[in-house]
Amino acid sequence: MAAALAQPTTYGCSPALLLSSKAAPSSAAAVAARSKSAPGESSVVSDVVVHPIVLLSVLDHHTRRQEGAGRVIGTLLGKRDGDRVEITNAFAVPHAERGDEVAIGKDFNRQMLALHLRANPRETVMGWYATALPDENDPNGESKCIADTSSLIHDFYAGECDDDPIHLVVDTSLQTDAIALRAYKSTPVCIKNEPLANMFNEIRLAVKSSESERICIDRMIGSNSTEGASTNEDETAALQVSMEKLLEMLETCSEYVDKVVDGTVSADDEVGRNISEVLNSVPRIRPEVFDKMFNDSLQDLLMVTYLSNITKTQLTIAEKLNETLGK
Repeated sequence: MAAALAQPTTYGCSPALLLSSKAAPSSAAAVAARSKSAPGESSVVSDVVVHPIVLLSVLDHHTRRQEGAGRVIGTLLGKRDGDRVEITNAFAVPHAERGDEVAIGKDFNRQMLALHLRANPRETVMGWYATALPDENDPNGESKCIADTSSLIHDFYAGECDDDPIHLVVDTSLQTDAIALRAYKSTPVCIKNEPLANMFNEIRLAVKSSESERICIDRMIGSNSTEGASTNEDETAALQVSMEKLLEMLETCSEYVDKVVDGTVSADDEVGRNISEVLNSVPRIRPEVFDKMFNDSLQDLLMVTYLSNITKTQLTIAEKLNETLGK
């Protein structure tokens, strides 16, 4: 799995970087030197947290890949806190694989990174992602997470990251009901202090979503419409569904608390803290103040709807008059 790099080439019309395992076994040496440099600067990564938008970006890239293409790759963006890496964004990078050679769109990657940093300057390159390849030698049809050229691509991203890059693998074979995610870090294999190859070791991975991401995902999953724009009726129905879910969760929490008080269910300190945090996060507003705020907002909404309907009516009348006068 030793790799190295070598010459500039072209990918379509943009410059690319050609990586080849035939060059020299410098990849493992580079990783080893990287792990030894600045020992007090960072700790070893043990946990990776992935946001849903990253998974959606990878799946979108996979569905839009060229016909006959194998796996797709891209750059992972995020931040690091000690031994924990949080991946918050990703973008696709064009590449081509042929035998033991890989061509990567180096300039495309740099340009996309510059655009992303303009919008999110706090994010940095954390590594790269790839979709799993089918394993032809596996009778069960399992996917192969690490390909023969993974070390080459990992070596390229080692030069793009401030720390050791993280390799995220997304299995799109859908052998199970869930999409499998795995995270890896590379470790040099040395014999007599001479690095000969790289070994990919799996590390803990969790999927974490913010409140806004959960709302968007619920909306995407619950939507059966293929039309682009939503109407006011759709928004009203979505609000009703959200309120019904909220009432259902409140009833579940209330039943749990009643059972704990009655002694039928043993108390769980973590669940109790979560319920307390949720209740404390709700703003305390007097009922009369809340009613006034709600009524004012409702009146404003009704006024805007009324004005929009009047505008549509006036436009329709003006169009009819123009057609009549034109005749």
